[in-house]
Amino acid sequence: MTVVACPYCYHRIDLAKLRFQCTGRPAPGRTRCVRSVDEARRQLTGFAAASWPTFPPPESRSPLPQRLAPCPDCLGSSGIRVCQVCRTPLPANFADNRSPLIGMVGGKNAGKTVYTTVLAHELRHNIRRRFDADIWFAGEQQGGPGSVGDWLKGYEQSLFAESTLFESTASAPDGIKVPLVLQWRQPRRNLIGRQTHRTTTLSFYDAAGEDMTRQEFVNAQAYLASADGLIVLLDPFTLAGCHDRIAVPATGRRDAEPPLAVLTRITELLRTSHGVSAKAKISIPIAVVFSKIDAFYRMLGDGHPLLRQPVTGPFYDETNGRDTDEHLRALLTDLDADDIDAHLRSHYRTFRHFAVSSLGAEPDYDRGTIDPGGVRPFRVDEPLLWLLGLFKIIEKKGT
Repeated sequence: MTVVACPYCYHRIDLAKLRFQCTGRPAPGRTRCVRSVDEARRQLTGFAAASWPTFPPPESRSPLPQRLAPCPDCLGSSGIRVCQVCRTPLPANFADNRSPLIGMVGGKNAGKTVYTTVLAHELRHNIRRRFDADIWFAGEQQGGPGSVGDWLKGYEQSLFAESTLFESTASAPDGIKVPLVLQWRQPRRNLIGRQTHRTTTLSFYDAAGEDMTRQEFVNAQAYLASADGLIVLLDPFTLAGCHDRIAVPATGRRDAEPPLAVLTRITELLRTSHGVSAKAKISIPIAVVFSKIDAFYRMLGDGHPLLRQPVTGPFYDETNGRDTDEHLRALLTDLDADDIDAHLRSHYRTFRHFAVSSLGAEPDYDRGTIDPGGVRPFRVDEPLLWLLGLFKIIEKKGT
């Protein structure tokens, strides 16, 4: 039995028991099925459009997932596999390769939506070229008016074309928000040197920062409990010692919450949802990302190791990643914020610190405008590539 998490509702599902969805093409002489709103899908994902009916797979003794099945009403053959919990059609290759779910989480004003927008833009424009990969949105909920792709396009227009920032992410009604689901397909060489292709589904969920201020809300988030890896964005403006070292904008002082408080709530959820004993450490890898590192450029100086660009290629630069991690630990100590590292060392088996700038230069926070040089992402890809390297989806180079 292969159990994975659905990239849309984040419930764990058995791939051998996936439902099918009717294609709307009946067998000769049969009446066409009728579209209707699937209440289970609406409640779990917020998708309220009419869709074709779904049905369970036929009885079979084979442990392997079935690829085709006839609709019991119209007898039309279908290969559209559907999550048996939320009834959302899954990407065509979802069950063929490992598809990690990446949870995106952080405190208020950490810049998660800007980071997610820039990362998605980088994936579809620069990272795909770097890895010779095909990267695209997956699923009905990713396209069309009001969809994930629609609002992402609006965010990209704001950042890259209009050079303006946008408002913070609002809390989702009833805690339901559609995740950003992408498919990553790239060539690989097998053991005998023959080229094959591997397709991986990546699912990102961007919760509003204020939602992370309540343990009750954090505990209710299925994506956090089901995620294979977490990217946790922390606002460096809330670090204890930074107010004496850099100019912190007014927005960085408003409703500020210590990063350790956000981390502690996430740790509590992961321990309880995965049944991790007090003697053990959490096995889910966590990338701890300090956003807005551009505000520290002047303090660090031009030659600081944190400001070096890593070696680029179709791999994750492990040597540079370890070096960045060590220098960030030292910076946290210098800023009297090493309690963050102490918490991670105490509770997690695998974690790493990252420093990124989604915009590449400090914006004018009062006016909500981006630097005249435009968006110049700095190392935004590294947290994701580190996780993909751990999952053996991409190569790692260095020791």
